[in-house]
Amino acid sequence: MTPERLERINRMLDKRQPDLTVCMEGLHKSHNLAAVVRTCDAIGISDVHAVWKSDEAEVRGGSAAGSQNWIDVHNYNKTADAITALKAQGMQVLVTNLSDTAVDFCEIDYTKPTAIILGQEKFGTSKIALELADQDIMIPMVGMVQSLNVSVACSVVLYEAQRQRQIAGMYDQPRLSDARRQRTLFEGGHPIFAEACQRKGLPYPKIDEDGQIIADDIWWQRIQMDKKAWLHIDD
Repeated sequence: MTPERLERINRMLDKRQPDLTVCMEGLHKSHNLAAVVRTCDAIGISDVHAVWKSDEAEVRGGSAAGSQNWIDVHNYNKTADAITALKAQGMQVLVTNLSDTAVDFCEIDYTKPTAIILGQEKFGTSKIALELADQDIMIPMVGMVQSLNVSVACSVVLYEAQRQRQIAGMYDQPRLSDARRQRTLFEGGHPIFAEACQRKGLPYPKIDEDGQIIADDIWWQRIQMDKKAWLHIDD
């Protein structure tokens, strides 16, 4: 890994907001997920959650999601499972919805741990999401249309969250765990070795302050040989 690449990755990781996330509901098109993931990366979000419309859609979408090297996409088949997981992390769960109980999205305190549920464009947010969410929010509109493209709505809400968090100084110091930083440095800085580790079932090594791999001789031997040959290594 070059010094320039290491600096760029560390600069990105220093701004990550591990307690801000988005959950897309009723997904069946991977390009919608890709557009949202792109915005999330720009905002400094490290995890995106996706509730797929079907198992088949998840399989198709998974490959597209996997191409996003800097964000973890967590897949679900049920909205309730996704919201349960988010609340277990102490998140306030918001859902975009046009209703009498919805508040202007700008009235929300996004400096709190926050998950934003985005409903499907055609059918909107599900009943179970509305029941389980802590608050529904809306983006005020004065035209004839009453909804935005899901990726556009995502961007509007997230940039308000970013604005509030910047004012609160939440981008001024690293907030990502060391384990997450190490994993991202290895996968992003040494992608060939990361792929080999995943394929062979090898643990990730540590990355030093210069971006170089710290590993013993046995790890280096195993990374270079077929897994069947491991039995010949004297542990």
